[in-house]
Amino acid sequence: MNYLDKFKLSGKVTFVTGGVGLIGTEVTKALAAAGGKVVILDIDEEKSNELITDLKKESKDVEFEEFDVTELDKIDSAIAALKSKYGRINVWVNAAYPRTADWGSKVEDLSLESWQKNVEMHLNSYAWISRKICLIMKEQGGGSLINFGSIYGVVGNNFSVYDGTELTSPMAYCAIKGGIVNLSRYLASYFGEFNVRVNTICPGGIFDNQNETFVKNYERNTPLRRMGKPEEIASAVLFLASDAASYITGATIMVDGGWTAI
Repeated sequence: MNYLDKFKLSGKVTFVTGGVGLIGTEVTKALAAAGGKVVILDIDEEKSNELITDLKKESKDVEFEEFDVTELDKIDSAIAALKSKYGRINVWVNAAYPRTADWGSKVEDLSLESWQKNVEMHLNSYAWISRKICLIMKEQGGGSLINFGSIYGVVGNNFSVYDGTELTSPMAYCAIKGGIVNLSRYLASYFGEFNVRVNTICPGGIFDNQNETFVKNYERNTPLRRMGKPEEIASAVLFLASDAASYITGATIMVDGGWTAI
């Protein structure tokens, strides 16, 4: 057996919501590098076309479709149209990270409207998208759905990492990500008999030129003593998307430098 062949996505059609985000960009690159046809689902057409231009220079098969995960009333029809156009959905990655302008407000400053809006935009969109994708994958005989959770969907927050900064972790974040983790378990159990695999990637903190004090605080609390890189998350997504993970479903994969190990 050639084990490296198991990681190839040749002949598979893959979709990435938030496909040109911080992590989504690397997920798009990883799936394309493995030979999959990648459809970037995003609202940023300009950035998507820039990435597509770069990847096509490497003879990668990548396309863009405008897709807004926050338009819940249009999700079913939008996904049905994608299935009709591309023929099948072998892999679907929910990597979009929608949030309101006041995202990051402290608990004391949180408004009910903001709470409801963020849950609607993020958790509800993931849930409704995942439902539709699983139903399609059931009909076609299988597929791999990968959702994005977080370390804070699994463990409680360590607020000491924000000492000396104005930063915090929003209350809605833990509720949303915790919901996504268990949603994936539910769907994995419900659709497993139809060869539909559903898993959750839970990244730790990813470096994105954050406040220097925060970065130092964070790194001290992580066994690997550093923040993660987007490509390290993308590698785990590629594994779950591929046949190398053919017996993995309902799993919550921590890609966190050991954060949840201590």
